[in-house]
Amino acid sequence: MAVTTTHTTHTTGAATAASGPAVSARSAVKVYGAGRTEVRALDGVDLDIPAGRFTAVMGPSGSGKSTLMHCLAGLDTLTDGQILFAEVDLGRLSDRELTLLRRDRIGFVFQAFNLVPTLTAMENITLPARLAKRRIDRVWLDQLVATVGLGDRVRHRPSELSGGQQQRVAVARALAGRPAVVFADEPTGNLDSRSGTEILGLMRRAVDDLGQTIVMVTHDPSAAAHADRVVFLADGRVVDGMDSPTAERVLERMKAFGE
Repeated sequence: MAVTTTHTTHTTGAATAASGPAVSARSAVKVYGAGRTEVRALDGVDLDIPAGRFTAVMGPSGSGKSTLMHCLAGLDTLTDGQILFAEVDLGRLSDRELTLLRRDRIGFVFQAFNLVPTLTAMENITLPARLAKRRIDRVWLDQLVATVGLGDRVRHRPSELSGGQQQRVAVARALAGRPAVVFADEPTGNLDSRSGTEILGLMRRAVDDLGQTIVMVTHDPSAAAHADRVVFLADGRVVDGMDSPTAERVLERMKAFGE
């Protein structure tokens, strides 16, 4: 899917006031299989994800970008090295502690919207909080619904919403618990160009206006142009980075990797 955008340099109080990385990888190694079938998905990755910023992760197919995101989010474990989430080593957490961290401090937006079809948009947004038996902040929820533009659609079920509206619900669900970091894996991959642009603009506003930290895996240079910084992976290693990216500059860089 092609998404077009004009990139501007993004500076906000929330972003500039944030200090220290939200999540970091230190000499991160992830190996699948063994012997002749061994695949080294991550090969000594060192990376800091700054708080209050929008970071895009790009690379050719098989470069390790989705594996990196899953490890940063605590969905997968490293073979060697460390993932530090707000300076907490995820490798030292129990399964229960990891589950609680993912529930309370991390939001997820995926290419597949992953909405519960029998629930309304509002019920989908508040589902994680209700499952965790957490009090729902109605003021924050109302602000969030207004920000994502779902005010007149919150009583509709997913089948009554367009793809772009469903992904808006998924973004609102990810933000509803005020997570420390939102991880987005190809969030516009199933959307048309207009809907994809709207979702990327929404994520941009979440960073600029709400101080959110977002990490997005994408293959689309135009989508990456919404980010503050792009990190490039190849063969399981960080090979380059780009601040204030534009679609044209990202595309040229990707061509060098044979994408």
